[in-house]
Amino acid sequence: MKNTKIDNQFLGFGLGLRTDHYEEILSGDPPIDWFEIISENYMVKGGRQLYHLDRIKERYPLVMHGVSMSIGSSDPLNMDYLNDLKRLAERVKPRWISDHLCWTSHGGHNTHDLMPLPYNQETLKHVAQRVKHVQDFLGQRILLENASSYVTYKVSDMTEWEFLHHLAEEADCLILLDVNNIYVSGYNHDFDPKTYIDYMDPQRICQIHLAGHENNGDFIIDTHDHPVIDEVWQLYDYTIRTLGRVTTMIERDDHIPPLAELIEEVKRARAIGKSQC
Repeated sequence: MKNTKIDNQFLGFGLGLRTDHYEEILSGDPPIDWFEIISENYMVKGGRQLYHLDRIKERYPLVMHGVSMSIGSSDPLNMDYLNDLKRLAERVKPRWISDHLCWTSHGGHNTHDLMPLPYNQETLKHVAQRVKHVQDFLGQRILLENASSYVTYKVSDMTEWEFLHHLAEEADCLILLDVNNIYVSGYNHDFDPKTYIDYMDPQRICQIHLAGHENNGDFIIDTHDHPVIDEVWQLYDYTIRTLGRVTTMIERDDHIPPLAELIEEVKRARAIGKSQC
C-alpha cells in the first residue's frame, strides 16, 4: 500500500481505556480528548467489553493498539488474527491502528512478551515486507511502537532508532513513539535518549505514549504500573520541542488508580504540549 499522503492528524491528549473506568467515563464527562483500546481485549463476539466500547465510541474518538501482531516474527503472519483485527476496526472505526516493533510468536506459540529484533538489513527487509502486507490487508497505514528492551543482538549493525526510521520509510508506515520506552532502553543500554528523538522524522510520528516503570537500580523494567516520572516528563518536553505537536496519551496497565489521578497526568501532558506549540 503506497500512499504519498501522510495523514498525521492531531487528536489531542488521551488515555488508555481500562475496565475500571467504564462507568465513570459514561456517567460523567471527563476532560479527555480520546481513548486508546487494547485491540485483543475487544476481539470477541460479545459481552461486557463490547457493550461498553460501543457506548464509549459514540462519545470519544478511539484508536486501536495491539500486542500480538508479531510483525517481526519469522512465523507467517497470523491471518486469523488479522481478520479479527479488521472486523474490530470495521466496528470501532478507529482513527488509526498500532502495534509494536517486535516479535511475540515463534513456532505458532505466543510468548505474551514483546521481544526485540536484531537491527540489520536482513531484518529490515523482512519486517518491511510484512508491514506492507498488513497495510494492504487492512487498507490503511499502521503505526509501529518502539518497545522497551533489555538485551541486544551481536548481529545488529544499526541502532534501534536508525532501524525504526528506515523501516517507516521503506514500509511507508507511521510511528508510535513511546517516550518512556526510549528512556527505559536508554538507561538499560547506556545511550542518550535525546539521540533517539533527534533521529526521528516528525512527519512519521503520529502518536506518543507516556507511562511509568520500575527502576531496579542496574536496570529498568517497563511495567506501566507507576506514574510518569519527572525525567520522562522532561524527555517528553524535549520531544515536543524537537518534533512538534504530537497526539499524546497516558498508559496505565496495572495498579490502576482512580480516573481523577490519571486525568492529572493527562493535564500535565496537555500543559507541556501546549507550551511548545
